[in-house]
Amino acid sequence: MKIKELLNKINYTVLENEEKNGTNDECKDDGNDILEADITTLVYDSRKVEKNSAFVCITGAVSDGHSYIQDVIDKGAACIIVEKDINVNDYNNCDEVVFVKVDSTRNALAITAANYFGNPAEKIKTIGITGTKGKTTTSYMVKEMLDMAGYKTGLIGTIETIIGDEHIPSKNTTPESYVVQETFAKMVKAGCDVVVMEVSSQGLKLDRVAGFTFDYGMFSNLGVDHIGKDEHADFNEYLECKSKLFRQCKVGILNRDDEHFEQILKNHTCEVETFGLDESADLYAKNLRLLSSEGRLGVEYEVKGLLDFDVKVNIPGKFSVYNSLMAIAICRHFGVDVEVIKKSMENLKVKGRVEIVSVPGSTYTLVIDYAHNAMSAESLITTIKEYNPKRLVVIFGAGGNRDRNRRFEMGEVCSKLADFLVLTNDNPRFEEPQAIIDDIIVGVKKGDAEYVSIPDRAKAIRYAIENAKDGDVILLIGKGHEDYIEIKGQRTHFDEREVIKEIIGSQA
Repeated sequence: MKIKELLNKINYTVLENEEKNGTNDECKDDGNDILEADITTLVYDSRKVEKNSAFVCITGAVSDGHSYIQDVIDKGAACIIVEKDINVNDYNNCDEVVFVKVDSTRNALAITAANYFGNPAEKIKTIGITGTKGKTTTSYMVKEMLDMAGYKTGLIGTIETIIGDEHIPSKNTTPESYVVQETFAKMVKAGCDVVVMEVSSQGLKLDRVAGFTFDYGMFSNLGVDHIGKDEHADFNEYLECKSKLFRQCKVGILNRDDEHFEQILKNHTCEVETFGLDESADLYAKNLRLLSSEGRLGVEYEVKGLLDFDVKVNIPGKFSVYNSLMAIAICRHFGVDVEVIKKSMENLKVKGRVEIVSVPGSTYTLVIDYAHNAMSAESLITTIKEYNPKRLVVIFGAGGNRDRNRRFEMGEVCSKLADFLVLTNDNPRFEEPQAIIDDIIVGVKKGDAEYVSIPDRAKAIRYAIENAKDGDVILLIGKGHEDYIEIKGQRTHFDEREVIKEIIGSQA
């Protein structure tokens, strides 16, 4: 690819040794052939630079790509894209290097990545889901329904990326823009018709989904989360980042009931469609009914407005109504048959998201969930309490080397809402497990729940199962989809489903 093709749709200035600057248009029209040079790879990690690479200098929390300019020149980079003021003459052996200055290298990386991979988002339908809660569950709901309807659907999210039969564990909810575009290209090559992806506030803030327009943008809800020195400065910034999606999609599908609905839509450029529990929404739910049987919790309701039918959802709680309504709203645009929707919802299971684990012959219910802060724990426990369990038992810990306040808050919330607590490990990292549990107990003592402390998580789960009573609901929270536990910097395989299976097997 030629440099000028890589820079298509970007406003930039070429920096030259002779201090002769040119604008985007001038460089294309003045006969200057420096932008006709070929590049072989596009990279933003200096360690991956090779001869004739284009290198984008990203300013990150840990390192700054601008610090590696001389290094990438020495490796043979053909083009270097910067956002900081630099003097080209400060670098050795740069006569054959094209320096390009842009306003934002993160935005430039997104656009150049789209160009580099042939703008794959134009060859596949793109669905982006944002919100504080519900992104993961809804993305799997959408994938399940579209797959059943005959669409080949890719997925990018918190748990994994799915391309055909390939499942790739995720490092971030929304990957870096280069990875997003590379993944889109792989999906196109694999014959995917649609991609559904979780779009985090960080992903929007850092331009990871810049460089293309979503066909559909979706909003679930907004709560106070992800605010801190490494994420968002305050709630207003968090909200503003979420709202960016609706200036970058063709059709927006939003939760009409959320109190921040109007703010999320501020300055939107998309067509708007709504869902909710109120009849003012375009698609709404009415006559909600809880479903409960041995080993199963769910909900059913009537879909009204743009569609009209009854549906049962194999995941409990009001939030499942919102998630499923959002999924139904998008699938309407793809002409998914009502019977396909009903069947997929009744059989749906999302790993680590209110995931009910089957225990044949049991008189209690086991639920695995990723809830790992006070807000998500409160939402989950409150939801399960609506099903009137005989006892609500919660197994949980708190992550090490994280904000200690989360431990106090988790302990307090769980103690005030649950009947019995089993305090245990949850990725203690470099901290002492018992020290973390001691912090949790500070919060626990503000509530009324009885508790035991069993640092070994497998033993904690065994204790809860062996002491389960008829009608109990046992919540295993914090790990969710994770299949490891991190202690002293070492990740050891640990899957709660496997632990449960072994315990149940030993009781048979």
